[in-house]
Amino acid sequence: MNASDARSTEVECSSQLCPAEPGPPVRASLAETLAGRLAGIRPWRAVGTVRRCTGQLVTAGGLRGIVGLGDICRVVRGRGERGDLLAEVVGFDEDEVRLLAYDDPVGLSAGTPVVHDRDHQLVRPHESWRGRVLDAMAEPVDGGGALVAGASAYTLRARPLPAQSRRLMGERLRLGVRALDLFVPCCRGQRLGIFAGSGVGKSSLLSMIARNSDAEVMVIGLVGERGRELNEFLEHTLGAEGRARSVVVVATSDAPPMMRRRAAYLTLTIAEYFRDRGAQVLCLLDSVTRFAMALREIYLTAGELPASRGYPPSVFAELPRLLERAGPGADRGAITGLFTVLVEGDDLNEPVTDTVRSVLDGHVVLDRKIAERGRFPAVDVLRSISRAAPACYMPRERELVVHARRLLALYGEMAELIELGAYRPGSNPAVDEAIAGREAIEKLLAQEIGEDTRDRDPFALLAAALGREEVMAAADA
Repeated sequence: MNASDARSTEVECSSQLCPAEPGPPVRASLAETLAGRLAGIRPWRAVGTVRRCTGQLVTAGGLRGIVGLGDICRVVRGRGERGDLLAEVVGFDEDEVRLLAYDDPVGLSAGTPVVHDRDHQLVRPHESWRGRVLDAMAEPVDGGGALVAGASAYTLRARPLPAQSRRLMGERLRLGVRALDLFVPCCRGQRLGIFAGSGVGKSSLLSMIARNSDAEVMVIGLVGERGRELNEFLEHTLGAEGRARSVVVVATSDAPPMMRRRAAYLTLTIAEYFRDRGAQVLCLLDSVTRFAMALREIYLTAGELPASRGYPPSVFAELPRLLERAGPGADRGAITGLFTVLVEGDDLNEPVTDTVRSVLDGHVVLDRKIAERGRFPAVDVLRSISRAAPACYMPRERELVVHARRLLALYGEMAELIELGAYRPGSNPAVDEAIAGREAIEKLLAQEIGEDTRDRDPFALLAAALGREEVMAAADA
C-alpha cells in the first residue's frame, strides 16, 4: 500500500462508525497527534552538582546562566526515605548558585546532582479543594486522598492585579464579631490587619471570624503557628460547616523558612483562583509577622545585610507584594483579606507592624490591658479604624456608632478621676452618661468564641444597650 492509499484508508475509516473491536482505534487528526506528542516530551533539564552545604544553604555549580532568582531546583538524594530535596535559588556568584532548601538537607554530599525543576513553580487549584488541608507544597495532609488538579495553572509569586483594573470595594461583609461589625466594619474586597502582642488573642479572634462570617469561600493560611492548634482549629473552631467551605494551608513553626514563605504565597494563590471564578473569598492569614521572620532568615542567609531591627530591606519590599494580592478583582469576585500581625514588645511602631499598617485598609488593635481585665476579644475600639467605614454604615448606624465612640473617649479622658473617686456623680451629665454607657458597651463587646451571632443585629443590640432604640426605629421607618 502506497502513501496515498494509506491516507485514503484513514479518511474512509474516520468518516464512518468503525467497530471498537476488532481492529485498531480511529486515528486522531494530524494536529491532535502532534499536540499529544509535544505534550509528552519532557523539556530539557539543566543539571549541576552540589559543592557546599552550610545549614540549609546549598551551593551548587554548573547552573550558571541557566537558573535565576526564585527558580526551584531538585537535589537528587537517591532513593532513600527522604527522597529528593527541593531548593529555591536565592542568590548567585560568578560561577556558583546559592539555594535554600525546603527541607532538612540531611544526606547531601558534594557532587550530588542538582536539576532545574519547573513543575513546582505552578499550582493548579480546583473547586474540590474546599474542605481540604494542604501543606506549603499543595500536598494534602488530612488523609483525604490525592487532590484533583485544575485546568488552569497559577504562578505562586504572581503580581497583584493592576490598580486601574480593580473594581471598587463591594458591600459590607459581616464578620460575626460584634466589636468589628460595629466599630471596624469591613467591605468585600477590603484588607484589615489584626495587631496584638503575644497571648492577647489574635488567633482566637481569627477563629471567631472563620466560624461566624458569611463569606462564600474561606482560604485560611496558618503560617508559623503552633502545631497543636491545627486540629483544635479544624474540629472545634471551624466545625463541619465552616470546614466544608474552607481551604486550609498550614506550615507550622517547625517548618523551614522556605516552607513558611511558600505557605503564605500558596494561600493567596488559592484565594485568587476562587476570586477569578466570581466567588467572594475571605482570606485569613495568621500571621504576617511569621512570614516576615521567614523572609528575614532567607535574605540574611542569602547574604543581604540587616537594616532595621535585624530585617534586611528586601523584607519590606516583599510584604506589599503579598498583601496587595488581596482586594477586589477585575470581575465579580473579590478577596477580603484579614491578616494578623504579632506586635513585638507591644510596640505598634516596630518596623513590620508599621509597614503592614501602611499597606492595609484598616487595623484592629488588641490591647493587653483589656485582655487582663478579662474582656475578650480585647479590641481597643478607639485605636482601631476601618478606612472603608464611611461606605459601610447606614446614616442611622453611623450616628449610633459615633455616639458610642464619643462616650468611650470621654470615659477615657476621665478614667483616672473616676477610678480615684475624685469625680462626684451628677456634677457632669455627659460624664455620667459616659460611665453608664461604657459599662453597657463593654458587656456588648464581650463575646465567647463559640457564640453564634449571625441571627442578631449588632446595631440593634448597641441601640438597646445605650437606650437609643428610637434611632434604629427611625432607620426602619
